[in-house]
Amino acid sequence: MSIPHIRDYRGKRIHMIGIGGSSMSGLAEMLMDEGYRVTGSDRSEGYLIGDVRAKGAQVFIGHRAENVEGADLVVYSAAIREDNPERQACERLGIPSMERAWLLGQLMEGYPKAVGVCGAHGKTTVTSMLSQVLVECGLDPNVHIGGKLDAIGGSTRLGGSEIFLAEACEFNRSFLRLRPTVAVVLNIDADHLDCYRDIDEIEETFGQFLALLPENGIAIGKGTDPRIMRQMGRLRCRRVTFGLTPACDFHPGELVEDDRGYASFVLMHGQEAVAPVRLQVPGMFNVENALAALCAAWVLGADMRRAAESISTFHGAHRRFEKTGELNGCELFHDYGHNPAEMRNAMSIARKRCKGHLYAVMQPHTFSRVRSLFNDYLTCTELADTTLVTDICAAREKDPGDLNSGMLVDGMRAHGINAVWTPSFDDTEAYLRAHVQPGDLAITMGCGDINMLNEQINRHEQGT
Repeated sequence: MSIPHIRDYRGKRIHMIGIGGSSMSGLAEMLMDEGYRVTGSDRSEGYLIGDVRAKGAQVFIGHRAENVEGADLVVYSAAIREDNPERQACERLGIPSMERAWLLGQLMEGYPKAVGVCGAHGKTTVTSMLSQVLVECGLDPNVHIGGKLDAIGGSTRLGGSEIFLAEACEFNRSFLRLRPTVAVVLNIDADHLDCYRDIDEIEETFGQFLALLPENGIAIGKGTDPRIMRQMGRLRCRRVTFGLTPACDFHPGELVEDDRGYASFVLMHGQEAVAPVRLQVPGMFNVENALAALCAAWVLGADMRRAAESISTFHGAHRRFEKTGELNGCELFHDYGHNPAEMRNAMSIARKRCKGHLYAVMQPHTFSRVRSLFNDYLTCTELADTTLVTDICAAREKDPGDLNSGMLVDGMRAHGINAVWTPSFDDTEAYLRAHVQPGDLAITMGCGDINMLNEQINRHEQGT
C-alpha cells in the first residue's frame, strides 16, 4: 500500500485520531501553522486538547465513525488499533490514511540538518534543552517536542533555518519512518516489551535507526552505554560521544552536586575546557542530558559559550519534575516518568528536595509494561516513605483481567515498601489530605492522566 504525502493535501482537511497525544497535538499545531485544516478526536479530554482547540482545530471527544466524514486525509497515532471505529470508517470510505511517524518523517524531509533524538529515557528533556539552546544561539530551528516548553511557546516551532529537531520514538519502531542526518542516542533500555521480543531486539532496532544516517551524517551517542557503542561502531559516518567519563568526547570536569541535587561542571571537549555550566534542573541524569544537548549543539554549529549559558537557564519542560502547587504545606510535583527506571530517577531528586515525609504516587502505565517490568516496579520507589499506587492506566490496551495494582502493592510490601492501593484519583487525594504535613513532598508519576490529579487538588485548594 502506498503512503500518501502530506504536501499533496495542503489547505485540505486532515483528521487526526488521538489528537490529544503528546506528539499528535504538536503535529496538529504544526500543520495548522502551515495552512492545513485540522480536526481530531480522542477518547477523553486531556491537558493538550485545549492547545489544539485554541489553534483552531475542531476536536471530538470519543471515537465515532462520523468524525472522519469529509476528511481528505486521516493520521492516527501508533496507539490507535485497527478496530478503532474511525479507522474502520476511513477504510470503508476510501479516505487515505497514515500513521503519525510517517507524517513526522515527511515534515522533516529536505532539511539538511534533520535531528532525531532517541532513547528509552530523556528524549523530551534533551530535545527541549537543545531547542532552547539553538533558539538562544540564533540558529532558528524547526522543532517538534513530545511535551510543552515555555522557551518555544509550546511543543512546536516553525523556524527559518535548515535545522529540524524532533524526538524519535522507538515505540512500534516509529523512528524507522524518519530520515535523520543527525541522530542522538541517549540510552538503550528495556521498555515497550509489548512490541519487542527483548532488550537485544530493542538494541538491534536502535541500530537500524542509526543505519538510516547517510555517510555524511553524524551519530551522537552516550559513550558509556555498551549497546550504543556497539551499534555506533558499525557505522561509516562521523561519530561523537558524550558521557560522565573523560573517555567521552564531551564530558564534565570539576563536577559537583549540591544537597538538593543541582549540578555544576565545566564542559570539556577532550582536554579543552569549553565553558562553565550550572544546571537549574536536578539529578545526575540531567547532567548526562545536558551533555547530550551540548554535544548536539556543537555538531550543529552553536557558539558553545552561549550554549552553556543557555542551558544554565533551562528550567525543564512541563511534566518533567514540575512543581504544580501545595497541599497543607506539602509541595506537589508531577513527573512524566512511567517506567521503573524513570520513576527511580524522579525519586532520587525528590528525596534530596524533601525534608519531611516523601509520598510517591504511581500510576502504572499499560498492563503489558507492568507485566514485563513487574519486579522492577516493586522497588523503584524505595526512597519514598509512602507509596500510593492508583489503578493501572490501560491507555491503548484492554484489561486482561489477571493483573491489577493490588498485586503490585502486595509485591512492594513484600520488599519492605510502605505501599497503599488508592484506586481512583479521589481515593488518592483523600489519603494525601488526611496525611500530609508542612515540609512533606508528594510526587505523582506517570504518562497517562495522573497529572490531572494535581490539577484536581489545585482546584479544590482554590475552592473551585
